[in-house]
Amino acid sequence: MILPAVPARAVDELGRTEGGPETLGLLVRDQHTRRLLLLRAVLDAAESAGPGVCPAPVLTRLREDWALLEEAERLERSARGGDRSHGGGPWPAPPGGPGSGWPDGSLAGLGRPGLQAPVSEGPGPYGSAAAFSWPGGSVPEAGGPDGCVPAPGSRGGPGPAAGGPYGSAAVYAGPYGSTPGHGPSGGSARASGSRGAHVDVSDGDPASGNRPPPSLVRALLLHPFIGPWARDALRALGAGAGPSAGRDPREPARALAHFGSLAAVAAARAGVSYAVRLTAHDGVLTLPSLGALRTGGGSGYGDTAVGVVHRRGRLTLRRPGEADVVVRLQSGAGAWSDAEAWTPAYALPGLVPGSAAVPLDDLDPYRTARGGPRPDTLSGPVTLDDAERKHWLHTWSGTAAALGLGGERRLAEAVTLLRCLVPLSAPPGSGPGRSGGSCSGTRREAFGTVLSSAPATATTFAATLVHEIQHTKLAALGEMVTLHHASPHARHFAPWRPDPRPYDGLLQGAYSHLALADFFQRCALAATLPARRDAAWAQHARYQEQVGAVLPALVGSGDLTVRGRQFVDRMVEVYERLAEQPPPRGHAARATAYVQAARALWTRRHTPGE
Repeated sequence: MILPAVPARAVDELGRTEGGPETLGLLVRDQHTRRLLLLRAVLDAAESAGPGVCPAPVLTRLREDWALLEEAERLERSARGGDRSHGGGPWPAPPGGPGSGWPDGSLAGLGRPGLQAPVSEGPGPYGSAAAFSWPGGSVPEAGGPDGCVPAPGSRGGPGPAAGGPYGSAAVYAGPYGSTPGHGPSGGSARASGSRGAHVDVSDGDPASGNRPPPSLVRALLLHPFIGPWARDALRALGAGAGPSAGRDPREPARALAHFGSLAAVAAARAGVSYAVRLTAHDGVLTLPSLGALRTGGGSGYGDTAVGVVHRRGRLTLRRPGEADVVVRLQSGAGAWSDAEAWTPAYALPGLVPGSAAVPLDDLDPYRTARGGPRPDTLSGPVTLDDAERKHWLHTWSGTAAALGLGGERRLAEAVTLLRCLVPLSAPPGSGPGRSGGSCSGTRREAFGTVLSSAPATATTFAATLVHEIQHTKLAALGEMVTLHHASPHARHFAPWRPDPRPYDGLLQGAYSHLALADFFQRCALAATLPARRDAAWAQHARYQEQVGAVLPALVGSGDLTVRGRQFVDRMVEVYERLAEQPPPRGHAARATAYVQAARALWTRRHTPGE
């Protein structure tokens, strides 16, 4: 597995705040690959952590969860008739045939190739259930001509192969540095394929509203929240740091237990009959894409074992001392139950006919950052009631049309890149009601997710999506190419913030504001009602003036790389194109006065940078 190169054309398109289908597809595939590599890193870290960090029962359970996931993937592939084409299985075979990528297009790419989880209907550890075990009762050795996959390496080519219970391990220079494998054993582990070998994790044309139905297993493993979970698990497993390093020794087990929930959901959706024991944290068991179960405890309640039995589309959830909860699976997001303890997951319909539904996730424990400081501009997550969900749906129903007014590319970007919405409470100090203020954000580790407080109107929400999707694109591009070598020191004036910004923050802000200037200019030119046209021109004028105030600092930086210079030059071209159709004079004057006042206030508050 190697990461794709970024063509100059893609940098040009993104610099113009847009992106064609190929460019957007490139970003999606790269981010999916990184998500899989993070999962690979978690598996390796758990294996190498040692019993002091990852006790043997926890590691055994992780292997059982992986076997359950593989069984789900096997049954799903069988139901699809063994189709290995694009959209046929979770890991489609790449061009070039066997030997040019992950050979059979299965979970063998991350797990042990060919390993199946035998199912027995005899009594298991949780009562009469399907028992999952490794062949021979132990972890299989890696390697062998039928079980080799290309080992991830640098962008220049594959690294050395290594074996492990989940298949070929990786050496990947990613956000956590190298992820060491365990070394070949029991067979001839080898790297197959050429320098161009890669894993195709696409699900059809990502910019099309009519993508083929994705693999259920793949959809779960590529969900945006896998990124935050994997990073949390890696921190809990701690490279070289045991429980004595001031961490809660229960954290590795708690983090890895979430993977069991993912495996259980994948197996249920694939039709696998099983019985497993999952863990509810602080009184809540979350089953991603299905819903959440309250076990009777509140915050600080601790961990509670929940028995989960799946038979023919029906889950039976068993809690100590409480009545069983029966949950029936539904197609798409959510699962139905008449039990008060169960809250189903919820999704908004696709933005355009035939496009994928967008989860409105107010349940997943990894939907917002866990621990650490939260930006002052962001509020916390919120669990929605029925009335609030209806408000989101009402606003959402007009968002596609509002995005379309700002250009076809804006709508296409949202269809392609938006994979999940996380509702936030009203921002601090915003006052009562939905009209008191709003906030939104993205997370680099959760590509495809937009966090937002309840939108007031479809137009304001469309602008929010334009704003946040620019951050999504630029963050993804920044992981693929180096745009600058600027210091992280916060010293730059940004008229949209009261605090000094580092160069990277200035670039991010200017990029999103430039897209908004373009969006509102298009809206103004397309508007037929004078009030809407006037409001759009006012927004355009302010964003255009804000971008113009910071472009000199961006363009004049000597820290830009060649690709960074190319990117910023395209931004300047867009700014100049927008200036060819200026707003009415009154709006321009007010926008200029606003930025001048912001600069004067900023100068009084902060010492000028060096």
